[in-house]
Amino acid sequence: MASTIRRPPAADIPGQKKRSREILEELSLLLLSALLFALAFPNFLYRWGFFPLAYIALVPAFVVIHRAGWVRIFPYGLFYGFACYAIFNYWLTTWSAWGIFVVPSIYAVYFVLLLPVLKIIDHLFPRHGYFFQTLAWVGYEYLRIQFFLGYPYGILGYTQYPFLPLVRFASVAGMWGITFLVVFPSAFVARLLRGPGMVGALRRRWPAAAAYVLVFTAAVAYGGFTKMDLSEAPTWRVALIQQNIDPWRGDEATYEKALDVNIRLSTQALEQDPDIVVWSETSIVPSISYHTRYRESERRYRIIRGLMEFLDGQDVSYVVGNNFREKRVLHTGEESEWSYNATFLYREAEVVDVYKKLRLVPFSEHFPYRGILTWMHKIVASLDVHPYDAGSEYVVFEDGGVRFSTPICFEDSFGYLNRNFVREGADVLVNMTNDSWASSVVCEIQHTTMAVFRATENRRSMVRSTNSGITCVIDPNGRITHKIAPFAEGCLVADVPVIRTETTLYTRWGDWFAYLGLGVGAASAVVGALLLLLRRKTSSQKGRRE
Repeated sequence: MASTIRRPPAADIPGQKKRSREILEELSLLLLSALLFALAFPNFLYRWGFFPLAYIALVPAFVVIHRAGWVRIFPYGLFYGFACYAIFNYWLTTWSAWGIFVVPSIYAVYFVLLLPVLKIIDHLFPRHGYFFQTLAWVGYEYLRIQFFLGYPYGILGYTQYPFLPLVRFASVAGMWGITFLVVFPSAFVARLLRGPGMVGALRRRWPAAAAYVLVFTAAVAYGGFTKMDLSEAPTWRVALIQQNIDPWRGDEATYEKALDVNIRLSTQALEQDPDIVVWSETSIVPSISYHTRYRESERRYRIIRGLMEFLDGQDVSYVVGNNFREKRVLHTGEESEWSYNATFLYREAEVVDVYKKLRLVPFSEHFPYRGILTWMHKIVASLDVHPYDAGSEYVVFEDGGVRFSTPICFEDSFGYLNRNFVREGADVLVNMTNDSWASSVVCEIQHTTMAVFRATENRRSMVRSTNSGITCVIDPNGRITHKIAPFAEGCLVADVPVIRTETTLYTRWGDWFAYLGLGVGAASAVVGALLLLLRRKTSSQKGRRE
Protein backbone atom coordinates (compact mmCIF):
# COMPACT_ATOMS: atom_id res chain seq x y z
CA MET A 1 0.00 0.00 0.00
CA ALA A 2 1.49 3.33 -1.02
CA SER A 3 2.32 5.61 1.83
CA THR A 4 0.70 8.98 1.92
CA ILE A 5 2.26 12.24 3.00
CA ARG A 6 0.10 14.14 5.42
CA ARG A 7 0.13 17.83 4.63
CA PRO A 8 -1.03 20.53 6.98
CA PRO A 9 -4.33 22.16 6.15
CA ALA A 10 -3.94 25.01 3.71
CA ALA A 11 -5.17 27.43 6.35
CA ASP A 12 -2.16 26.54 8.58
CA ILE A 13 0.51 27.29 5.97
CA PRO A 14 0.32 31.11 6.25
CA GLY A 15 0.54 30.78 10.03
CA GLN A 16 3.63 28.60 9.78
CA LYS A 17 5.26 31.02 7.36
CA LYS A 18 4.51 33.90 9.72
CA ARG A 19 6.04 32.03 12.68
CA SER A 20 9.10 31.12 10.63
CA ARG A 21 9.49 34.73 9.57
CA GLU A 22 9.15 35.91 13.19
CA ILE A 23 11.76 33.41 14.39
CA LEU A 24 14.17 34.43 11.65
CA GLU A 25 13.67 38.13 12.47
CA GLU A 26 14.18 37.54 16.19
CA LEU A 27 17.30 35.44 15.67
CA SER A 28 18.66 38.17 13.39
CA LEU A 29 18.01 40.79 16.07
CA LEU A 30 19.78 38.68 18.68
CA LEU A 31 22.74 38.16 16.37
CA LEU A 32 22.87 41.91 15.71
CA SER A 33 22.84 42.56 19.46
CA ALA A 34 25.64 40.01 19.99
CA LEU A 35 27.73 41.71 17.30
CA LEU A 36 27.18 45.17 18.78
CA PHE A 37 28.03 43.75 22.22
CA ALA A 38 31.36 42.41 20.96
CA LEU A 39 32.23 45.51 18.93
CA ALA A 40 31.74 47.76 21.96
CA PHE A 41 34.79 46.05 23.51
CA PRO A 42 38.25 45.81 21.95
CA ASN A 43 37.51 43.55 18.99
CA PHE A 44 38.63 41.92 15.76
CA LEU A 45 37.73 45.00 13.66
CA TYR A 46 39.26 47.67 15.89
CA ARG A 47 41.55 46.61 18.68
CA TRP A 48 40.58 49.51 20.98
CA GLY A 49 36.80 48.98 20.57
CA PHE A 50 33.84 51.21 19.70
CA PHE A 51 32.77 52.07 23.25
CA PRO A 52 29.69 54.23 22.37
CA LEU A 53 28.04 51.13 20.86
CA ALA A 54 27.62 49.75 24.37
CA TYR A 55 24.74 52.17 25.03
CA ILE A 56 22.61 50.61 22.25
CA ALA A 57 24.07 47.11 22.04
CA LEU A 58 21.23 45.49 23.97
CA VAL A 59 18.35 47.27 22.22
CA PRO A 60 17.69 44.41 19.74
CA ALA A 61 17.88 41.86 22.56
CA PHE A 62 15.38 43.75 24.74
CA VAL A 63 13.04 44.04 21.74
CA VAL A 64 13.15 40.26 21.28
CA ILE A 65 12.63 39.68 24.99
CA HIS A 66 9.34 41.60 24.72
CA ARG A 67 8.21 40.07 21.42
CA ALA A 68 9.10 36.41 21.90
CA GLY A 69 6.73 33.98 23.56
CA TRP A 70 7.62 31.96 26.62
CA VAL A 71 8.41 28.87 24.58
CA ARG A 72 11.00 30.61 22.40
CA ILE A 73 12.65 32.72 25.10
CA PHE A 74 14.64 29.77 26.50
CA PRO A 75 16.32 28.63 23.26
CA TYR A 76 16.86 32.29 22.43
CA GLY A 77 18.83 32.58 25.66
CA LEU A 78 21.06 29.71 24.54
CA PHE A 79 21.60 31.28 21.14
CA TYR A 80 22.24 34.80 22.40
CA GLY A 81 24.62 33.84 25.21
CA PHE A 82 26.69 31.62 22.93
CA ALA A 83 26.78 34.20 20.12
CA CYS A 84 27.82 37.07 22.42
CA TYR A 85 30.79 35.29 23.88
CA ALA A 86 31.86 33.39 20.77
CA ILE A 87 32.26 36.73 18.96
CA PHE A 88 33.64 38.62 21.96
CA ASN A 89 36.10 35.88 23.02
CA TYR A 90 37.04 34.80 19.50
CA TRP A 91 40.72 34.79 20.53
CA LEU A 92 40.10 31.67 22.64
CA THR A 93 40.49 29.73 19.40
CA THR A 94 44.23 30.37 19.62
CA TRP A 95 44.27 28.36 22.86
CA SER A 96 42.05 25.49 21.72
CA ALA A 97 38.81 24.72 19.91
CA TRP A 98 37.64 23.35 23.24
CA GLY A 99 38.09 26.76 24.89
CA ILE A 100 35.97 28.63 22.35
CA PHE A 101 33.25 26.05 22.86
CA VAL A 102 33.23 25.90 26.67
CA VAL A 103 33.18 29.62 27.59
CA PRO A 104 30.30 30.57 25.21
CA SER A 105 28.44 27.42 26.30
CA ILE A 106 28.66 28.47 29.95
CA TYR A 107 27.20 31.86 29.04
CA ALA A 108 24.53 30.21 26.92
CA VAL A 109 23.35 28.51 30.13
CA TYR A 110 23.49 31.81 32.04
CA PHE A 111 21.36 33.54 29.42
CA VAL A 112 18.83 30.70 29.47
CA LEU A 113 18.18 31.89 33.01
CA LEU A 114 18.63 35.63 32.44
CA LEU A 115 16.34 36.19 29.44
CA PRO A 116 13.26 34.65 31.11
CA VAL A 117 13.91 36.81 34.20
CA LEU A 118 14.05 39.91 32.01
CA LYS A 119 10.84 38.81 30.29
CA ILE A 120 9.10 38.26 33.62
CA ILE A 121 10.03 41.82 34.62
CA ASP A 122 8.81 43.07 31.24
CA HIS A 123 5.50 41.30 31.83
CA LEU A 124 5.04 42.41 35.45
CA PHE A 125 5.99 46.05 34.84
CA PRO A 126 4.75 46.99 31.37
CA ARG A 127 5.32 50.71 31.96
CA HIS A 128 8.60 50.97 33.87
CA GLY A 129 10.12 47.54 33.45
CA TYR A 130 13.21 48.99 31.76
CA PHE A 131 14.44 50.32 35.11
CA PHE A 132 14.12 46.95 36.85
CA GLN A 133 15.54 45.14 33.82
CA THR A 134 18.66 47.31 34.06
CA LEU A 135 19.06 46.47 37.75
CA ALA A 136 18.55 42.79 36.95
CA TRP A 137 21.33 42.98 34.36
CA VAL A 138 23.65 44.55 36.94
CA GLY A 139 22.76 41.78 39.39
CA TYR A 140 23.44 39.13 36.75
CA GLU A 141 26.87 40.58 35.93
CA TYR A 142 27.76 40.60 39.62
CA LEU A 143 26.58 37.04 40.23
CA ARG A 144 28.37 35.60 37.21
CA ILE A 145 31.81 36.53 38.54
CA GLN A 146 31.22 34.65 41.78
CA PHE A 147 32.23 31.09 42.63
CA PHE A 148 34.37 28.70 40.59
CA LEU A 149 33.23 29.81 37.12
CA GLY A 150 33.65 33.52 37.83
CA TYR A 151 34.79 35.16 34.61
CA PRO A 152 34.86 38.98 34.57
CA TYR A 153 35.44 39.47 30.84
CA GLY A 154 32.44 40.97 29.02
CA ILE A 155 30.99 43.18 31.78
CA LEU A 156 29.49 46.03 29.78
CA GLY A 157 30.82 48.79 32.02
CA TYR A 158 34.37 47.88 30.98
CA THR A 159 33.67 49.18 27.47
CA GLN A 160 33.90 52.74 28.83
CA TYR A 161 37.60 52.60 29.73
CA PRO A 162 38.49 55.47 27.29
CA PHE A 163 35.81 57.73 28.85
CA LEU A 164 37.84 58.64 31.94
CA PRO A 165 35.45 61.17 33.58
CA LEU A 166 32.82 58.42 33.68
CA VAL A 167 35.36 55.75 34.65
CA ARG A 168 36.32 57.81 37.71
CA PHE A 169 32.72 57.52 38.95
CA ALA A 170 33.71 53.92 39.77
CA SER A 171 35.28 55.32 42.95
CA VAL A 172 31.68 55.78 44.16
CA ALA A 173 29.63 52.92 42.71
CA GLY A 174 32.32 50.59 41.45
CA MET A 175 32.08 48.91 38.10
CA TRP A 176 28.40 48.22 38.70
CA GLY A 177 27.36 51.88 38.64
CA ILE A 178 29.03 52.27 35.24
CA THR A 179 27.26 49.15 33.97
CA PHE A 180 23.89 50.55 35.08
CA LEU A 181 24.51 53.78 33.16
CA VAL A 182 25.54 51.83 30.07
CA VAL A 183 22.67 49.31 30.04
CA PHE A 184 19.78 51.66 30.90
CA PRO A 185 19.58 53.37 27.45
CA SER A 186 19.16 49.99 25.71
CA ALA A 187 16.31 48.94 27.97
CA PHE A 188 14.69 52.37 27.73
CA VAL A 189 14.93 52.69 23.93
CA ALA A 190 13.57 49.16 23.48
CA ARG A 191 10.54 50.22 25.52
CA LEU A 192 10.04 53.29 23.33
CA LEU A 193 10.16 51.15 20.18
CA ARG A 194 7.16 49.21 21.44
CA GLY A 195 4.66 52.05 21.14
CA PRO A 196 2.77 53.25 18.09
CA GLY A 197 5.11 56.20 17.81
CA MET A 198 8.55 56.61 19.30
CA VAL A 199 8.24 60.38 19.62
CA GLY A 200 4.93 60.07 21.42
CA ALA A 201 6.31 57.35 23.68
CA LEU A 202 9.29 59.53 24.54
CA ARG A 203 6.97 62.46 25.28
CA ARG A 204 5.09 60.29 27.79
CA ARG A 205 8.31 59.07 29.42
CA TRP A 206 10.38 62.22 29.32
CA PRO A 207 10.79 62.34 33.14
CA ALA A 208 12.64 59.01 33.07
CA ALA A 209 14.83 60.18 30.18
CA ALA A 210 15.52 63.48 31.92
CA ALA A 211 16.40 61.69 35.18
CA TYR A 212 18.87 59.46 33.37
CA VAL A 213 20.51 62.41 31.61
CA LEU A 214 20.76 64.21 34.93
CA VAL A 215 22.36 61.21 36.71
CA PHE A 216 24.71 60.50 33.79
CA THR A 217 25.79 64.15 33.66
CA ALA A 218 26.33 64.20 37.42
CA ALA A 219 28.48 61.04 37.21
CA VAL A 220 30.62 62.51 34.42
CA ALA A 221 30.88 65.84 36.24
CA TYR A 222 31.93 64.05 39.42
CA GLY A 223 34.68 62.25 37.51
CA GLY A 224 35.82 65.52 35.97
CA PHE A 225 35.86 67.52 39.21
CA THR A 226 37.54 64.78 41.26
CA LYS A 227 40.46 64.27 38.90
CA MET A 228 43.47 64.16 41.22
CA ASP A 229 46.35 66.59 40.91
CA LEU A 230 49.33 64.25 40.95
CA SER A 231 52.02 66.85 40.32
CA GLU A 232 53.01 66.99 44.01
CA ALA A 233 52.46 63.31 44.81
CA PRO A 234 55.49 61.27 45.91
CA THR A 235 56.68 58.82 43.28
CA TRP A 236 58.11 55.33 43.14
CA ARG A 237 60.52 54.62 40.28
CA VAL A 238 59.54 51.21 38.92
CA ALA A 239 61.24 49.16 36.20
CA LEU A 240 58.84 46.79 34.41
CA ILE A 241 60.30 43.96 32.31
CA GLN A 242 58.50 42.50 29.28
CA GLN A 243 60.50 39.46 28.16
CA ASN A 244 58.19 38.43 25.27
CA ILE A 245 58.96 34.75 25.74
CA ASP A 246 56.37 32.32 26.99
CA PRO A 247 58.53 29.88 28.95
CA TRP A 248 55.63 27.44 29.27
CA ARG A 249 55.94 26.71 25.54
CA GLY A 250 59.28 25.02 25.77
CA ASP A 251 61.77 23.06 27.82
CA GLU A 252 64.85 23.89 29.87
CA ALA A 253 66.43 25.68 26.91
CA THR A 254 63.44 28.07 26.82
CA TYR A 255 63.67 28.59 30.58
CA GLU A 256 67.35 29.50 30.22
CA LYS A 257 66.60 31.92 27.40
CA ALA A 258 63.83 33.59 29.42
CA LEU A 259 66.20 34.09 32.34
CA ASP A 260 68.87 35.55 30.06
CA VAL A 261 66.40 38.02 28.53
CA ASN A 262 65.10 39.10 31.96
CA ILE A 263 68.65 39.68 33.21
CA ARG A 264 69.65 41.61 30.08
CA LEU A 265 66.57 43.86 30.16
CA SER A 266 66.93 44.41 33.91
CA THR A 267 70.55 45.43 33.42
CA GLN A 268 69.41 48.01 30.86
CA ALA A 269 66.72 49.27 33.25
CA LEU A 270 69.25 49.66 36.08
CA GLU A 271 70.93 52.43 34.07
CA GLN A 272 67.85 54.59 34.85
CA ASP A 273 68.22 54.07 38.61
CA PRO A 274 64.88 52.42 39.49
CA ASP A 275 63.74 51.81 43.06
CA ILE A 276 62.53 48.29 42.23
CA VAL A 277 62.47 45.88 39.26
CA VAL A 278 59.36 43.84 38.46
CA TRP A 279 59.32 40.72 36.29
CA SER A 280 56.11 39.14 34.98
CA GLU A 281 53.94 36.24 36.12
CA THR A 282 55.90 32.96 35.99
CA SER A 283 58.77 34.82 34.37
CA ILE A 284 60.88 31.97 35.77
CA VAL A 285 59.14 28.60 35.48
CA PRO A 286 61.26 26.11 37.47
CA SER A 287 60.22 26.46 41.10
CA ILE A 288 62.93 28.33 42.98
CA SER A 289 61.95 26.94 46.37
CA TYR A 290 61.53 23.36 45.15
CA HIS A 291 64.64 22.95 43.02
CA THR A 292 66.83 24.73 45.56
CA ARG A 293 65.75 22.23 48.19
CA TYR A 294 65.39 18.96 46.29
CA ARG A 295 67.58 19.39 43.19
CA GLU A 296 65.86 16.61 41.28
CA SER A 297 66.92 18.21 37.97
CA GLU A 298 70.49 19.44 37.77
CA ARG A 299 69.74 21.63 34.74
CA ARG A 300 66.78 23.32 36.43
CA TYR A 301 68.83 23.84 39.54
CA ARG A 302 71.52 25.58 37.42
CA ILE A 303 68.81 27.96 36.11
CA ILE A 304 67.80 28.83 39.67
CA ARG A 305 71.43 29.20 40.71
CA GLY A 306 71.99 31.59 37.80
CA LEU A 307 69.07 33.70 39.02
CA MET A 308 70.39 33.76 42.57
CA GLU A 309 73.86 34.74 41.40
CA PHE A 310 72.35 37.68 39.50
CA LEU A 311 70.22 38.81 42.44
CA ASP A 312 73.08 38.51 44.92
CA GLY A 313 74.63 41.94 45.41
CA GLN A 314 71.91 43.89 43.57
CA ASP A 315 71.23 47.34 45.01
CA VAL A 316 67.50 47.22 44.29
CA SER A 317 64.77 44.74 45.14
CA TYR A 318 63.21 42.41 42.56
CA VAL A 319 59.65 41.14 42.25
CA VAL A 320 59.68 37.79 40.48
CA GLY A 321 56.77 35.62 39.32
CA ASN A 322 57.45 31.93 39.94
CA ASN A 323 55.83 28.63 40.89
CA PHE A 324 55.95 27.98 44.60
CA ARG A 325 56.17 24.22 45.18
CA GLU A 326 56.57 22.44 48.46
CA LYS A 327 56.13 19.00 49.97
CA ARG A 328 54.15 18.56 53.16
CA VAL A 329 53.68 15.60 55.46
CA LEU A 330 49.97 15.09 56.14
CA HIS A 331 48.58 13.99 59.48
CA THR A 332 48.28 10.50 58.02
CA GLY A 333 52.03 10.40 57.54
CA GLU A 334 51.74 10.60 53.75
CA GLU A 335 53.73 13.16 51.80
CA SER A 336 51.80 15.53 49.54
CA GLU A 337 52.99 18.19 47.10
CA TRP A 338 51.47 21.67 46.92
CA SER A 339 51.92 24.15 44.10
CA TYR A 340 51.03 27.86 43.89
CA ASN A 341 51.18 30.58 41.29
CA ALA A 342 53.23 33.02 43.33
CA THR A 343 55.10 36.31 43.57
CA PHE A 344 58.42 36.61 45.41
CA LEU A 345 60.00 39.79 46.73
CA TYR A 346 63.80 39.49 46.76
CA ARG A 347 66.39 41.73 48.38
CA GLU A 348 69.69 40.56 47.01
CA ALA A 349 69.18 36.78 46.95
CA GLU A 350 66.98 36.57 50.04
CA VAL A 351 63.21 36.09 49.99
CA VAL A 352 61.47 38.88 51.89
CA ASP A 353 57.90 37.67 51.41
CA VAL A 354 55.74 35.53 49.11
CA TYR A 355 52.21 36.07 47.76
CA LYS A 356 50.25 33.01 46.63
CA LYS A 357 47.49 33.65 44.10
CA LEU A 358 44.03 33.70 45.68
CA ARG A 359 41.70 33.56 42.67
CA LEU A 360 42.56 30.80 40.20
CA VAL A 361 41.53 30.75 36.54
CA PRO A 362 38.70 28.23 35.98
CA PHE A 363 39.79 25.06 34.17
CA SER A 364 43.32 26.18 33.27
CA GLU A 365 44.49 26.60 36.89
CA HIS A 366 41.78 24.95 38.93
CA PHE A 367 39.16 22.26 38.31
CA PRO A 368 37.44 21.09 41.52
CA TYR A 369 35.10 18.57 39.89
CA ARG A 370 37.64 16.07 38.60
CA GLY A 371 36.01 13.30 40.64
CA ILE A 372 32.55 14.03 39.20
CA LEU A 373 33.26 15.18 35.64
CA THR A 374 36.17 12.86 34.92
CA TRP A 375 35.66 13.09 31.16
CA MET A 376 35.96 16.88 31.25
CA HIS A 377 38.99 16.70 33.52
CA LYS A 378 40.71 14.45 30.97
CA ILE A 379 40.07 17.03 28.25
CA VAL A 380 41.35 19.84 30.48
CA ALA A 381 44.45 17.88 31.45
CA SER A 382 45.30 17.29 27.77
CA LEU A 383 45.51 21.05 27.15
CA ASP A 384 48.24 23.55 28.05
CA VAL A 385 47.09 24.00 31.65
CA HIS A 386 48.92 24.39 34.95
CA PRO A 387 46.85 23.36 38.01
CA TYR A 388 47.56 25.19 41.26
CA ASP A 389 46.39 25.33 44.83
CA ALA A 390 44.82 28.59 46.00
CA GLY A 391 46.51 30.89 48.50
CA SER A 392 44.68 32.24 51.52
CA GLU A 393 46.30 35.56 52.49
CA TYR A 394 46.15 39.13 51.17
CA VAL A 395 49.86 39.90 51.20
CA VAL A 396 51.14 43.49 51.22
CA PHE A 397 54.85 43.82 50.42
CA GLU A 398 56.97 46.74 51.60
CA ASP A 399 60.06 48.13 49.94
CA GLY A 400 61.69 51.52 50.35
CA GLY A 401 58.73 52.83 52.33
CA VAL A 402 56.21 51.87 49.63
CA ARG A 403 53.59 49.21 50.36
CA PHE A 404 52.28 47.27 47.38
CA SER A 405 50.35 44.12 46.49
CA THR A 406 50.66 41.91 43.43
CA PRO A 407 47.37 40.57 42.02
CA ILE A 408 48.39 37.85 39.57
CA CYS A 409 46.99 37.51 36.04
CA PHE A 410 43.22 38.02 35.90
CA GLU A 411 43.05 38.90 39.61
CA ASP A 412 43.29 42.53 38.47
CA SER A 413 39.85 42.14 36.89
CA PHE A 414 38.07 41.50 40.21
CA GLY A 415 37.16 44.66 42.07
CA TYR A 416 36.77 43.07 45.50
CA LEU A 417 40.26 41.50 45.43
CA ASN A 418 42.04 44.76 44.69
CA ARG A 419 39.85 46.64 47.16
CA ASN A 420 40.91 44.19 49.86
CA PHE A 421 44.58 44.68 49.00
CA VAL A 422 44.11 48.44 49.41
CA ARG A 423 42.21 47.97 52.67
CA GLU A 424 45.13 45.88 53.91
CA GLY A 425 47.41 48.85 53.25
CA ALA A 426 48.62 48.69 49.64
CA ASP A 427 49.72 52.08 48.24
CA VAL A 428 50.26 50.69 44.72
CA LEU A 429 48.78 47.70 42.88
CA VAL A 430 51.33 45.70 40.83
CA ASN A 431 49.75 43.25 38.40
CA MET A 432 51.84 40.30 37.19
CA THR A 433 50.47 38.76 33.99
CA ASN A 434 51.29 36.27 31.25
CA ASP A 435 48.75 36.62 28.43
CA SER A 436 51.11 35.37 25.75
CA TRP A 437 49.21 32.06 25.54
CA ALA A 438 46.38 33.80 23.63
CA SER A 439 48.67 35.18 20.88
CA SER A 440 46.16 38.03 20.62
CA VAL A 441 46.64 41.78 21.07
CA VAL A 442 42.87 42.15 21.52
CA CYS A 443 42.93 39.69 24.43
CA GLU A 444 45.70 41.72 26.06
CA ILE A 445 43.85 45.01 25.56
CA GLN A 446 40.61 43.58 26.98
CA HIS A 447 42.56 42.52 30.06
CA THR A 448 44.29 45.90 30.41
CA THR A 449 41.04 47.87 30.19
CA MET A 450 39.77 46.14 33.33
CA ALA A 451 42.88 47.19 35.25
CA VAL A 452 41.98 50.83 34.49
CA PHE A 453 38.91 50.46 36.73
CA ARG A 454 40.91 48.98 39.59
CA ALA A 455 43.00 52.15 39.63
CA THR A 456 40.00 54.50 39.63
CA GLU A 457 37.88 52.48 42.08
CA ASN A 458 40.51 52.84 44.79
CA ARG A 459 42.41 55.90 43.49
CA ARG A 460 45.66 53.96 43.52
CA SER A 461 48.27 53.59 40.81
CA MET A 462 48.23 50.26 38.98
CA VAL A 463 51.35 49.02 37.20
CA ARG A 464 51.33 45.92 35.02
CA SER A 465 54.42 43.84 34.34
CA THR A 466 53.45 41.33 31.67
CA ASN A 467 55.13 38.63 29.69
CA SER A 468 54.08 39.97 26.29
CA GLY A 469 51.69 42.84 26.92
CA ILE A 470 50.34 45.14 27.86
CA THR A 471 53.04 46.30 30.26
CA CYS A 472 52.00 49.75 31.41
CA VAL A 473 51.51 52.32 34.18
CA ILE A 474 47.98 53.47 35.06
CA ASP A 475 47.72 56.47 37.34
CA PRO A 476 44.99 56.91 40.02
CA ASN A 477 42.92 58.93 37.52
CA GLY A 478 42.74 55.92 35.18
CA ARG A 479 45.14 57.36 32.60
CA ILE A 480 47.63 54.99 30.98
CA THR A 481 50.76 57.13 31.18
CA HIS A 482 53.40 54.70 29.89
CA LYS A 483 53.26 51.40 28.02
CA ILE A 484 55.29 48.94 25.96
CA ALA A 485 53.94 47.73 22.62
CA PRO A 486 52.43 44.23 22.84
CA PHE A 487 54.49 41.23 21.74
CA ALA A 488 57.71 43.21 21.90
CA GLU A 489 60.72 42.78 24.12
CA GLY A 490 61.44 45.78 26.32
CA CYS A 491 61.83 47.45 29.69
CA LEU A 492 59.80 50.38 31.00
CA VAL A 493 61.10 52.66 33.77
CA ALA A 494 58.57 55.18 35.07
CA ASP A 495 57.82 57.32 38.11
CA VAL A 496 54.60 56.00 39.61
CA PRO A 497 52.45 58.29 41.83
CA VAL A 498 52.08 56.90 45.34
CA ILE A 499 48.76 57.78 47.01
CA ARG A 500 48.25 56.85 50.65
CA THR A 501 45.61 59.22 52.06
CA GLU A 502 42.74 58.89 49.57
CA THR A 503 39.99 56.45 50.63
CA THR A 504 37.12 56.17 48.18
CA LEU A 505 33.52 55.20 48.85
CA TYR A 506 34.10 52.03 46.87
CA THR A 507 37.14 51.14 48.99
CA ARG A 508 35.02 51.59 52.13
CA TRP A 509 31.72 50.04 50.98
CA GLY A 510 32.75 47.70 48.18
CA ASP A 511 30.11 46.34 45.77
CA TRP A 512 27.21 48.12 47.42
CA PHE A 513 25.62 49.10 44.11
CA ALA A 514 25.60 45.48 42.93
CA TYR A 515 23.89 44.46 46.19
CA LEU A 516 21.35 47.24 45.60
CA GLY A 517 20.69 45.94 42.11
CA LEU A 518 20.22 42.40 43.37
CA GLY A 519 17.98 43.51 46.23
CA VAL A 520 15.75 45.84 44.23
CA GLY A 521 15.60 43.43 41.30
CA ALA A 522 14.54 40.52 43.49
CA ALA A 523 12.08 42.64 45.48
CA SER A 524 10.51 44.04 42.32
CA ALA A 525 9.95 40.54 40.94
CA VAL A 526 8.29 39.40 44.18
CA VAL A 527 6.16 42.55 44.54
CA GLY A 528 5.20 42.45 40.87
CA ALA A 529 4.14 38.82 41.12
CA LEU A 530 2.06 39.54 44.23
CA LEU A 531 0.38 42.51 42.56
CA LEU A 532 -0.39 40.39 39.50
CA LEU A 533 -1.96 37.69 41.65
CA LEU A 534 -3.94 40.34 43.54
CA ARG A 535 -5.24 41.85 40.29
CA ARG A 536 -6.27 38.44 39.00
CA LYS A 537 -8.02 37.60 42.28
CA THR A 538 -9.84 40.93 42.31
CA SER A 539 -10.88 40.45 38.67
CA SER A 540 -12.10 36.91 39.40
CA GLN A 541 -14.18 38.06 42.38
CA LYS A 542 -15.65 40.89 40.33
CA GLY A 543 -16.59 38.43 37.58
CA ARG A 544 -18.40 36.14 40.03
CA ARG A 545 -20.41 39.06 41.47
CA GLU A 546 -21.51 40.06 38.00
